[in-house]
Amino acid sequence: MPVNLDKPHQWKTDIALSVDMYNDWFMKFAPVAFRETRIKVTKDVEKTLHRTANLTDIKPALLRQHPDVLPTLRMSTCPPIAVDRLVGLASVSKNLVGCMEEGKLPARMPLAVMNGEIEKIGSIIERMADPDIFVWLEANRQPTEAEVHRAATVVADRLTNADANPIIRNAQEKRQLAAIGAWLEGRGYKKLPEGIRYNAMPAGTYSFRLNIPVRTEAGTSTVNIPVDTVVMPLSAKPGDLPLMIEAKSAGDFTNTNKRRKEEAQKINQLRHTHGKGVRFMLFLCGYFDSGYLGYEAAEGIDWVWEHRIDDLAQFGV
Repeated sequence: MPVNLDKPHQWKTDIALSVDMYNDWFMKFAPVAFRETRIKVTKDVEKTLHRTANLTDIKPALLRQHPDVLPTLRMSTCPPIAVDRLVGLASVSKNLVGCMEEGKLPARMPLAVMNGEIEKIGSIIERMADPDIFVWLEANRQPTEAEVHRAATVVADRLTNADANPIIRNAQEKRQLAAIGAWLEGRGYKKLPEGIRYNAMPAGTYSFRLNIPVRTEAGTSTVNIPVDTVVMPLSAKPGDLPLMIEAKSAGDFTNTNKRRKEEAQKINQLRHTHGKGVRFMLFLCGYFDSGYLGYEAAEGIDWVWEHRIDDLAQFGV
């Protein structure tokens, strides 16, 4: 039986309560998370400054050995340089810059070519280094320890702000999964390690981030799709499919409407492979408006609001 998808008269109230819950969490969490992240990133930036002689000697050998410092160097310029802008300014391979952003080097680029392109990247960074942050550059002197730390903090702020959304999403996902786990264990469920096969789960167990195999559209092979939480109900019988729960959070309404097709695509893949008996639901916290909810309901996808987590019991768990 439907739990929330068939009750549009309750959606407006639930949306407001969900937004309040997300905002309350954000206000308490965000300052701590950003502060912890910034402290770690500041230390990483200080290491980069030390390796580059405080941004005065960006050698190809350094960037080959530590390609992951490129994001830090991009945030050290005035103005900060986006990836595509750096490719254009330095006239270098987009593949090279993309690989370095991921902390690696292109496997097939000849060393001589790579060195030449990396040297051009270093020259651009040195030329555009922000003089208001790295105050020792224009004075052509060695910086004090306090100046280096201050500069590293500013660059760390830029890096942390650029990664703001992933930091929030990752922390919110951990919190949501912890809430689901605590609710299940309070009712006698036991957690299984990640990686167990979904069809090997005993009754009364659950696991996080489980891969579920689905057939490709051509039907000639299978691929795995990750599901945040998979629960085998206490009352399950041999051969029963588990309940699959996708945790979703959002800090604005626009983002959810961009992502709403993801869940529909996932459930259609699951049904195509495992039949119409697939039980797939959403666990929502944040900014999910009536347009989003109506779209999911039309696809036959039900949900539980985190602020009313006890609704999970209506899904047979």
